Amino acid sequence: MLCCTAKVWNLDATAEAYNALKNPILYAMLFIMLLRCDLKKIIRLGPKMLIGFFSATLSIGLGFVVAFAVMKGLIGSDAWQSLGALCGSWMGGGGNMLAIQAALDVPENAMGYALVMDSICATLYVMFLLWAINFSEKFNKWTKADTKLIDSVGKALEAEAAANTKPLLWQNIMILVGSGLIVSAVSQKLGELINGYLSFFDKATWTVLVVTVLGLVFALTPFGKLKGTEEVSNVMLYTVIALIASRADLSAMGNAPAWLLTGLIILVIHVVIMILLSKLLKIDIFTAAVASLANIGGTATAPVLAGAYSSALVPVGIIMALLGYVIGTGGGLVVAHLMSLIA
Repeated sequence: MLCCTAKVWNLDATAEAYNALKNPILYAMLFIMLLRCDLKKIIRLGPKMLIGFFSATLSIGLGFVVAFAVMKGLIGSDAWQSLGALCGSWMGGGGNMLAIQAALDVPENAMGYALVMDSICATLYVMFLLWAINFSEKFNKWTKADTKLIDSVGKALEAEAAANTKPLLWQNIMILVGSGLIVSAVSQKLGELINGYLSFFDKATWTVLVVTVLGLVFALTPFGKLKGTEEVSNVMLYTVIALIASRADLSAMGNAPAWLLTGLIILVIHVVIMILLSKLLKIDIFTAAVASLANIGGTATAPVLAGAYSSALVPVGIIMALLGYVIGTGGGLVVAHLMSLIA
């Protein structure tokens, strides 16, 4: 973004290269990320953890709709598209944001404010949760939560992860990159084909849905056990985010304070609802906080927060964050549609 603002490259001259690179890498990244999402493991988290996760998801979605209704006069009535993409990130991860951007055809320059809002607000929120986790005993006593199930699941998952001692080989990297690009190409063709018969979703949305289904199916096979899915998908994620940022000119961002205020409104609504639900449903602070950060921060930060509570629960944080990748794209698209109705 800084290089783009400094006019290091010409936007018109690089547009063709950008268009040729972004979507193939994006869809390959989504597929490889989803290989780490084993639905059988997610079910083992128990109903309370899943309730906590989906409570966080729904409260985030509500926060986006309310914040947009309050702030649309300052951030613009067309901001629902950028906020919808960001909502996908805050329900899942960066991959979901990129998928929704592609599905809604949000221009790169319109994503600039959303990226700034994401980085600043999410960073402050991580700091807040790391501070709040220190009050776990008081919070759990106030909500009358039972943590025995969480502790047992965390220990079982940690033992399973320790058993996978296979090294990361260059062959794994080549297989993952190759298969990801094959799935990307096939999904784009299928998305175009399905769109010809079922036009209520556009081509990009159908492509994302095909990639998601293939990723979840292959995650249940030995293919999902390949070492290197996290490393390869993260490299692709950073590449796509850098590509998007390369089209965002910061010199045009004079309205950043209004967007940051919008982000803070969303987080306040989310936190208040989560505290009330924790008291009502007797949810412990680990479940509430990690469920929240699994949505907003994803796989990069949820395990860190889980480890701050107990090192045995780091795998739980990872699995909860991976669940966000499954629902983030669909959830963000729903919230985007709701915001469009009040634009």
